[in-house]
Amino acid sequence: MKKKLEDAKGLWSELQPKVLWAYRTMPKTSTGETPYSLVYGTIAVMPVEVGEPSLRYSHESESRNDESRRHDLDEAEERRDMAYIRMIAQKQQAERYYNKKAKVRPFIVGDYVLKAKTQASKDPREGKLGTNVNGLYKITTAANKGSFQLETMEGKLLLNN
Repeated sequence: MKKKLEDAKGLWSELQPKVLWAYRTMPKTSTGETPYSLVYGTIAVMPVEVGEPSLRYSHESESRNDESRRHDLDEAEERRDMAYIRMIAQKQQAERYYNKKAKVRPFIVGDYVLKAKTQASKDPREGKLGTNVNGLYKITTAANKGSFQLETMEGKLLLNN
């Protein structure tokens, strides 16, 4: 879709409804459903099918369509729940893949660590060959899940860093 809009240059405002329709009617990897079907509980009918009726569109009678719509609405909540479960499963799979390559290094109180500089705290005059760490710090207390209270080598506590 991005490629389509980039190729359009100044005509993107004319293509935007078509691109949004395509986005809403394409199944997403994370949920396995289209955003349209999760909201309205049914598969979207393409505008072309209304003008040039397809078998799916032409074989629907009004009473059968009403019954089919009620059935779709009854199943909509279940489809949303299943989509949510699939989305959570995909996130857990990505987390497992990422954590598989991560090396866990447990720190305990009394360990010495180097604290990395943030992009904002780097001196622009140092350039790319400048140091990437602020200095050596000592862990004084362990808070929750990988966060620690640090102090400088002189014994001064670091606050909110």
